[in-house]
Amino acid sequence: MKLNFAGLSDPGLIRSNNQDAYYIDPEKRFCIVADGMGGHAGGEEASRIATQEIQAYLAQNWQTSQSAQELLVQALWRANEAILQDQQNAPERADMGTTAVVVVFRESESPWCAHVGDSRLYRWRGSHLEQITEDHTWVARAIKLGDITFEEARVHPFRHVLSRCLGREDLHQIDVQPIDLMVGDRLLLCSDGLTEELADQKIADCLQDNSVLDKAAYSLVEAAKAHGGHDNITVALVAVEDN
Repeated sequence: MKLNFAGLSDPGLIRSNNQDAYYIDPEKRFCIVADGMGGHAGGEEASRIATQEIQAYLAQNWQTSQSAQELLVQALWRANEAILQDQQNAPERADMGTTAVVVVFRESESPWCAHVGDSRLYRWRGSHLEQITEDHTWVARAIKLGDITFEEARVHPFRHVLSRCLGREDLHQIDVQPIDLMVGDRLLLCSDGLTEELADQKIADCLQDNSVLDKAAYSLVEAAKAHGGHDNITVALVAVEDN
């Protein structure tokens, strides 16, 4: 199984700064997307710290006996602790936090994903797009409980309220799961700047229409901007190909 990667981040059309961050490992072992919050400087710093800490932990411990699941959980705990420490050192950033979605590819194991917040992982297979992660938001929980519909959630005033993020003392759980992958699949990691603007079908259409990964990433970002571009937009794509 051969993996190809592409990524792109854009501030969008409204915001002057970009509080998103992403990282694609040069050795094609993992990729990360983070979406910061907490003011101009705070959001940028939170996503930067998270991305830096996660990639450093994964790289340093890649060859250890830890499983992919353990690696991911520890990497995100390390990121949470680093953000909390920065909050103490810089009280002006005390309310900063960030989402994170991470996928790792180890030769001896199935791919695994970890996430906190509402940055998402999708799998595109045979023209069908499936959301793999479950948003840690007020509206996602309300949908699950049957209190609101999916259509109501897309415009609900609480749709941006996170129930979980990095940079919080009360973070008690990191969601991790294995990912089923086949040759021909694509994975999409993205911030909510993409999914706020584009419905899943439009995302699937962009992936269907662009076989070259860099062009697909560009198409997704430009489509989100064409639909308003109200937030920062970040995408990371992984294509699974034959060796």
